[in-house]
Amino acid sequence: MSLSDTIATVIGPDSQAIQSLFEAQINEWRAAGIKAVGLLGEAHALPNRSCAAGFLRDITTDERFAMYLATPPANTSCHLAADGVEAACKALLGQIEDCDVVVLSKFGKLEEAGGGLRPAFEVAALAGKPILTTVSEKHRDAWAAFTGGTTMIPDTRAAIQSWWEGLKTDDTITA
Repeated sequence: MSLSDTIATVIGPDSQAIQSLFEAQINEWRAAGIKAVGLLGEAHALPNRSCAAGFLRDITTDERFAMYLATPPANTSCHLAADGVEAACKALLGQIEDCDVVVLSKFGKLEEAGGGLRPAFEVAALAGKPILTTVSEKHRDAWAAFTGGTTMIPDTRAAIQSWWEGLKTDDTITA
């Protein structure tokens, strides 16, 4: 089985809906005794923002990492704070070895540039852990270059479950 088979990239129009979908799947996996680790994105709910960057929540510890700047740099409207994303990633890295599946909120501009959650993607892939994530349309080329291609699935529980069942059939996972 190739790396591309062990990574499911959920494609859909609404990032928050995908994060909710991931959380529902995590809860189902945990109820079945499957050890899921990772980071979910949460919106900031601040008014008058063009950038939705808010928080990353560690799904094991429930610790929240702020990933937004109060004021964006002068040359952009993006409020994304790289240091918060990198702190969340660092906190997650030690959890990956002893898990069954890794859920990462998304691959975006920080990861494209080599930062953000990219170390978690790399550690999970090298450890052969299945990864569930999403990527925005504007970063799909960088995602494809980074991974060599992945299984692209729609934003439904049935699609995630089908991917997961396919992994179990191929003896990639034991849980």
